[in-house]
Amino acid sequence: MENLISDPVFLMQIVGALALTGFVAGILAGLLGVGGGIVIVPVLFFLFQMFGVSADIAMFVAVGTSLATIVATSISSVRSHHKKGAVDWALLKSWTPGVVIGVVAGTVIAAFLKGQVLTVMFSILAFIVALRMMFSKTGGHIRDGLPGQPLEFIFAFVIGSISVMVGIGGGSISVPILSAYNFPMRKAVASASGIGLVIALPGAIGFILSGYGAEGLPVGSIGYVNLLGFALIVPMTVLCAPLGAKIAHSVNPAFLKKGFAVFLLITSVKMMLGAF
Repeated sequence: MENLISDPVFLMQIVGALALTGFVAGILAGLLGVGGGIVIVPVLFFLFQMFGVSADIAMFVAVGTSLATIVATSISSVRSHHKKGAVDWALLKSWTPGVVIGVVAGTVIAAFLKGQVLTVMFSILAFIVALRMMFSKTGGHIRDGLPGQPLEFIFAFVIGSISVMVGIGGGSISVPILSAYNFPMRKAVASASGIGLVIALPGAIGFILSGYGAEGLPVGSIGYVNLLGFALIVPMTVLCAPLGAKIAHSVNPAFLKKGFAVFLLITSVKMMLGAF
């Protein structure tokens, strides 16, 4: 890949593809409330392989880079939600220890797994998220109010450990859990952005350390975090999220939600098949 990077046309293709990834992730985040990781990971996974990176390494770098981008986007999101008084800081304070311990455990476990395993895990999660987007309906709460400890610690641990291994901010897991206990949806989404920061910051650092010195990394990588991808994706994501939110008020969100769900289903199946 080092030889190919000197080709200006090839370089422009890389830059364009990464910028487009950020554009799509930002639009969908604002449009559907979907975390960028669910878009960034599969795109980077396929993109790095197109540039000659092995599937195993491509998955690790896709996850690590996604976590790094979530650090930046979560900070922006938390500040925005906080101004509207939607972030439940008491919940974040209560769940942070469990999330952090889960992130540490997930990062350590991921370091001993093959990229193929992470690919399968992400494929399964994406498939579940897609089905939920297609068929879920409001209502059906387990109970009114969160269950308290130790169950909430277990929830936080699971959210942290699974999310860090597949490179997402945890909203796809935390929001349904909170909703099941009749937690206000607006606060659930806002608080999920804070949980995403708690997951992504230590997670990205962990993937940098675990991938430091690894062979076959794409150009511009420090450990399993690709700085070129980070530099191009984050600005586009931050800029385009408000545009996605604006579009959401002018089109039928249910139709868009179903369309994205189909995209996720196809992507998850393609990634699963590619893992074997």
